[in-house]
Amino acid sequence: MSQSQRFLVTAVPSRRDGLGSNGMQNGDSSVQETESTVPILEYLREPNKYGDGIPKESSPFINSTDIDKGTMYEGKNLALFEEEMDRNPMVSSLLNRLANYTNLTQGVREHEEAENNEESRKKEIKAPQMGTFIGVYLPCLQNILGVILFLRLTWIVGAAGIFGSFWIVFICCACTLLTAISMSAIATNGVVPAGGSYYMISRSLGPEFGGAVGLCFYLGTTFAGAMYILGTIEILLTYIVPSAAIFKADDPSQETQTMLNNMRVYGTCTITLMATVVFVGVKYVNKLALVFLACVILSILAIYAGVIKTAFSPPDFPLCILGNRTLASKAFDVCAKVSTVGNQTVTTQLWRLFCDSPYLNATCDEYFNLNNVTLIQGIPGIASGVISENIWSTYGSQGELLEKRGLPSVPASESATNTRLPYVFSDIATYFTMLVGIYFPSVTGIMAGSNRSGDLKDAQKSIPTGTLLAIITTSFIYLSSIILFGACIEGVLLRDKFGDSVDGNLVIGTLAWPSPWVIVIGSFFSTCGAGLQSLTGAPRLMQAIARDGIIPFLRVFGHGKANGEPTWALLLTAGICEIGILIASLDSVAPILSMFFLMCYMFVNLACALQTLLKTPNWRPRFTYYHWTLSFLGMSLCLALMFICSWYYALVAMVIAGCIYKYIEYRGAEKEWGDGIRGLSLNAARYALLRLEDGPPHTKNWRPQLLILLNLDPEQNVKHPRLLSFTTQLKAGKGLTIVGSVLEGTFLDRHADVQNAEQNIKTLMGLEKTKGFCHVVVSSNRRDGVSHLIQSSGLGGMKHNTVLVAWPELWRQTDGPTGWKNFVDMVCETTAAHQALLVTKNIDSFPTNQERFAGGTIDIWWIVHDGGLLMLLPFLLSQHKVWKKCKMRIFTVAQIDDNSIQMKKDLQLFLYQLRLDAEVEVVEMLDNDISAFTYERTLVMEQRSQMLKQMQLSKNEREREIQSITDESRSTTLRRNSARAALEFQDRNPDDVPSEEAQLIHDRNAAAHSSGTDRLSVSPEGIHMTWTKEKITAEKNKNKESLSPEGVRDIFNMKPEWGNLNQSNVRRMHTAVKLNEVVVNRSQDARLVLLNMPGPPKNRQGDENYMEFLEVLTEGLNRVLMVRGGGSEVITIYS
Repeated sequence: MSQSQRFLVTAVPSRRDGLGSNGMQNGDSSVQETESTVPILEYLREPNKYGDGIPKESSPFINSTDIDKGTMYEGKNLALFEEEMDRNPMVSSLLNRLANYTNLTQGVREHEEAENNEESRKKEIKAPQMGTFIGVYLPCLQNILGVILFLRLTWIVGAAGIFGSFWIVFICCACTLLTAISMSAIATNGVVPAGGSYYMISRSLGPEFGGAVGLCFYLGTTFAGAMYILGTIEILLTYIVPSAAIFKADDPSQETQTMLNNMRVYGTCTITLMATVVFVGVKYVNKLALVFLACVILSILAIYAGVIKTAFSPPDFPLCILGNRTLASKAFDVCAKVSTVGNQTVTTQLWRLFCDSPYLNATCDEYFNLNNVTLIQGIPGIASGVISENIWSTYGSQGELLEKRGLPSVPASESATNTRLPYVFSDIATYFTMLVGIYFPSVTGIMAGSNRSGDLKDAQKSIPTGTLLAIITTSFIYLSSIILFGACIEGVLLRDKFGDSVDGNLVIGTLAWPSPWVIVIGSFFSTCGAGLQSLTGAPRLMQAIARDGIIPFLRVFGHGKANGEPTWALLLTAGICEIGILIASLDSVAPILSMFFLMCYMFVNLACALQTLLKTPNWRPRFTYYHWTLSFLGMSLCLALMFICSWYYALVAMVIAGCIYKYIEYRGAEKEWGDGIRGLSLNAARYALLRLEDGPPHTKNWRPQLLILLNLDPEQNVKHPRLLSFTTQLKAGKGLTIVGSVLEGTFLDRHADVQNAEQNIKTLMGLEKTKGFCHVVVSSNRRDGVSHLIQSSGLGGMKHNTVLVAWPELWRQTDGPTGWKNFVDMVCETTAAHQALLVTKNIDSFPTNQERFAGGTIDIWWIVHDGGLLMLLPFLLSQHKVWKKCKMRIFTVAQIDDNSIQMKKDLQLFLYQLRLDAEVEVVEMLDNDISAFTYERTLVMEQRSQMLKQMQLSKNEREREIQSITDESRSTTLRRNSARAALEFQDRNPDDVPSEEAQLIHDRNAAAHSSGTDRLSVSPEGIHMTWTKEKITAEKNKNKESLSPEGVRDIFNMKPEWGNLNQSNVRRMHTAVKLNEVVVNRSQDARLVLLNMPGPPKNRQGDENYMEFLEVLTEGLNRVLMVRGGGSEVITIYS
């Protein structure tokens, strides 16, 4: 069992001078402090007017701005803490506010004051004075004992027997007892404001479960009102004034349907009258509550008094039995076939019912002729020994005759029984599970004490004590009543639901003393009062749910009259209650409300078990006699009872609760209540993270866990929203997604900007439907911030393995080398961290989530093998509806000495084993001469790099210089014919490079190569080939051999500065230019182009050249995704 902790709090007074800081004397200061508590009291009356809009959710501890701050700084003893007091109250102020913190009931006391006095808000709030007996015990007793006890318990005993009925009552009472233990633990773990059970469940299990179960509890309470009203009408029309029935049945077979129609009419009138009474003045209902409770208690005392009386003087309620069949006594006056009148034998009314004429020679019913009429006592008394006959069950089918076991009976030959004969029939089939569903509403009502916690002097003591005592008392009453009924009343009378065999008397009334009318009148008023209480409580429960704002379309029901009366919720309650009235059968309505109450009780037990197992720091209930095993047993019992009562009703109730749960999750307002489900999620996440291996997953489980690096503008808005769109299309909500960004500065100066940036990013993530986490860091420079994100994002084994970033389009125009240096450093760090890197170029031209490509291709240029990420990404994209209709094409680059045909077959087989549908094309890139364009592009690149290093220019001058170099570089990119190397520059004299010289360069370069080398040839079919280390070395050697001193001298005669170029840069530029030619030729119209991203050079001196290589490689393409693998296999052919 949980142990409650006890602490001793000692107040340390602060010395004050005679005058305060504002010149006030101490007495005046106390006056001002008293007046300053008024807003707190107003807050308690109307919590939605102040604070966060959650009814009585806010506490008077921290950040309350209603109190005059001047009183908080009196004196100079605590001047050191003046700045802290802006946020946190002094201890003296805190204790004063706690003393005045009152939780008014959600009932009607404040509404009565509002009606009686317009200035009720100025009244001094009296401390609650209700104790355990008046505040909890009696309300629970009144709510538990009700219509089922008076109208159905004797019938349940007759059908299920004493043994079966005992088990029914025991199971139901055990369910409520276990639930009461869990409820007591929750109710004593702090104050329970308006809403009662709804508040307990929602604050323990979260808004989704709380809203779903709260609405179920509301529906249960509403249908309970319908059941009480139906019970009231049944007592009125069956036992008090049967002549008041509007519809009459000519045929006895139509009596049931006629009765249902009468109940619909009278029930509708009653619900209208009761709703009007509740609307006009709830105070009248509360004043009559004691009268209704007195009726219940007097009725129960009358039953026990009648049982005692039967021991020496049983009441005279004879039963007329034909053979062993029970007869309805209303149809005849004498229980005999014939009677003697003046020495003459004459037939009776009973004879005329079974025969075709009143004469002795008439033709009569065969069974009537073969059997005798017997008169037995309906209530033989507790000493008669009839208990032995009622121990075991006597279940029957619908329309079955009530027969007394043990009496002789000669069966008749007719196959069917005439329903016009005055037999007592069973109106519905009876079986154990159905009786459980009908009986369970009689044990509900255990929440009455927790709903009145605001009126209790000591709620944390009164709620457990009063509720448990009420359950024990009512359980004793029910169990003892079962035994006493079975010991005193004849079995056929017990099974006679409406008392037809005893002149239409209420069966339990026949046992009462001094008169059956005590039970009839008492049960009538008690059921009527219970109906009024349901119509009073249910609207307030709906109002509490609506004011929480978790279900948007119910917010209208949170409004009411000026004094807070829930008018709209009352109308809704009356409308739903009318549905139960139209069902009209009490036996059909009872299982419906059983489902809703059982679901509510199940989640109360779940909440207690969850809080106990999680051992949350705030879980410190005063009630210590609980355990998670008891809560779990109660939850299991509630679930079992739901399906025992009615499996289809249980499924319907669970579907309704599930729909409400998903609606709140999808559309409802987000609330943070410190609920147990959140704690469970945290524990489950911790458990999963501990079990998750801190290392790379298996290839079959690998998926991109993304870290998206966003750039923000000065207003902390995202520069490239399409990056999140692409993330959504790639991830589809699966796996880990972390959206990160970096702000430059210090956290102390920019913490507000961090919150603003995170809010903007989360809003955009919601619009783009990107499911993930947001992480904004502040660093002295962007490069360190990005490094921190790459290193530290994620937790344990749940870390990112892929970084997604947009290509810095303006890397040439940025202030100094910082822009491209950050990018190159990021590429190096992802490589060092063994993380994959995705770089999107022209990200603003990527499709949004609303666009749909009707066709097109996703082209994959597989230059080097990086673990298969190039093949996996298009497959993931094709799962999204934006890219679903795009076909995959894989281009591979091979050298001339490779067997293209065989490698194409091998690749097709490989794709087949990977279960990927893609076209394969082979591109053969031969060893070509290095064109003048390549040299010129390399020269511009190196000149730009040299200028950035050597020239000390001002910011504006440097930008102009860089822009001129950029313009010159871009002018050289005007594409040349592959057969000619002539170049034309827009801002230079065309005579500087004659066309004849350009042609000569091309010819001499061609002659310098080996004679077996052909011109560039692009085959329509191609194949992928991994570039191995040996092939790269051979390619370098070929390039060195091809450039003979003579050839180079001739080339450099044109432009002497070409001879100073770094030959490594020339070769790299040559690769970029030639590969770009091939890619543009094949994939210019592709929807997306994916290609391998080469790594930066190990020598960090030429980082700026690396950016130029990537720029040349991707020129002329619309949408490009450059991919760099993380160094591990991410796709496999194995299952």
